[in-house]
Amino acid sequence: MGAISGDKMGINPSVSDDATGNSDQSSNQLIDFDEALQVLKDGDIELITRMPYSSNATFLVQVDTKEQSVRGIYKPVEGERPLWDFPSGLHRREIAAYELSQQLGWNVVPPTIERVGPYGVGSVQLFIDADFEQHHFTLVKDPRNHSSLQKLCVLDLLANNTDRKAGHCLLARSGSIFGIDHGLCFSSEFKLRTVIWDFANQPISDALMQAVGQVSEGSVSGLRDWLEESEIEALIGRAQWLRDHPFFPEDDGYRWPWPLI
Repeated sequence: MGAISGDKMGINPSVSDDATGNSDQSSNQLIDFDEALQVLKDGDIELITRMPYSSNATFLVQVDTKEQSVRGIYKPVEGERPLWDFPSGLHRREIAAYELSQQLGWNVVPPTIERVGPYGVGSVQLFIDADFEQHHFTLVKDPRNHSSLQKLCVLDLLANNTDRKAGHCLLARSGSIFGIDHGLCFSSEFKLRTVIWDFANQPISDALMQAVGQVSEGSVSGLRDWLEESEIEALIGRAQWLRDHPFFPEDDGYRWPWPLI
């Protein structure tokens, strides 16, 4: 397949903001995530459509083995716009965020792997069948969601997430909350920008801090294939700082992404 072009593939209205709920349902929420991960690794990738409103080329894909099928989000390196503050290969940071979520034991980032797809190497992440009318600002109104949102908040502090928009918090139809779009994470320079400031100055629970403590001691083996050593050291340093200051941070007025949703 040739170079990526906006004219190569139209945007399917079934995955637009107006009609996502009417899209053809995949079996993603009926499959164990370990099984889904294996399908993502072994299956044949078929492009379905280009996703709307993405700054980089992002595709909905079908991944099929003989036994199972899942849908995924494919982000090829070829479709990235150059950035002055991040090197090319943002898909590696998507994978590192998944690995960090797994290291912490929180499962708040969908399974994400590196694959060679129709437009070359990139990340493929399990597509989450979600209620796309929900986002952080609606989810945080329900106290039952606070535990999951607090995990995402701490994950973002550790990963140094530069772009946690409200729409990057998905309420799966299974009831779980997941964070997506982690390409702008793990810079060695502190760049946190997020919408999750609702828990400011509250203590971080002992359970969450126990997981942070493991990272502060250098338990990040799953991330070393995806990040530079300086970025690994900065990650551990942030975990050590958080270990010594176990409170959700307060907004200083400058660390918000744009647009907010």
